[in-house]
Amino acid sequence: MGGIETDTMLLVGMFLAMGAGALSFLSPCVLPIFPAYLSYITGISVRELKGKQDIKIRRKLLSHSVYFLLGVSLIFISLGVGASFLGQWIQGLLSGSTGLLIQRLAGIFIIIMGLFVAGWINFKWLMSEKRFQFSEKPVGYLGTFFVGMGFAAGWTPCIGPIFGSILFLAASNPTQGVIYTIMYVIGFALPFLVLTFFLGSTKWIVRHTGIIMKIGGIVMIVMGLVLFSGEMTRITAFLSQLAEGTWLEKLG
Repeated sequence: MGGIETDTMLLVGMFLAMGAGALSFLSPCVLPIFPAYLSYITGISVRELKGKQDIKIRRKLLSHSVYFLLGVSLIFISLGVGASFLGQWIQGLLSGSTGLLIQRLAGIFIIIMGLFVAGWINFKWLMSEKRFQFSEKPVGYLGTFFVGMGFAAGWTPCIGPIFGSILFLAASNPTQGVIYTIMYVIGFALPFLVLTFFLGSTKWIVRHTGIIMKIGGIVMIVMGLVLFSGEMTRITAFLSQLAEGTWLEKLG
């Protein structure tokens, strides 16, 4: 039973991390500049990108997007690994209820960041852009890879709070921290690749980013409250029993 509960908790965390990655991409500080980034890394004008694209342009868009996302992934996953090791080190250094303490601190942080993402509180120091800027993109796919690294290494107004919550989650659960980070990267990459081919859809999504961010912020607040209260174990136990019951019914 304990193994089922652990698997359920991991599955819940993975879906939440993937949703956080998608929320980061759909945030007001990433999605509106998405066409400009595509234009920058491919050398194709925004007007051409939004026009009718032939196979050659689509191939170029996809290949450069993949290299860009590889650069993003390298930074994000490295930070996730670092957070996991830090959490493991702290839990090993101290004894007693350290894991619960880190979990509660993570819950508080996620609640605060959820309030920020939803737009109900404001921190001016988080609203300053600190992305690396390139006056001219280095040539070729390697240049695109480095641009992706520079993008991920920056602390943008929306990605910082959301990804910071994932890092706290990784530190509070070191054995699964890297998995959460990988799922965050997948959640960020999927809409990036999809909208690469449907740039016209970005205008519609941009108009609704306020609602998307509020919903995302509420989910973060609920997740933070669950972590702080220590109710995650009970919730996963309930879901495990539900899943086990459904499975047994199918077998019967």
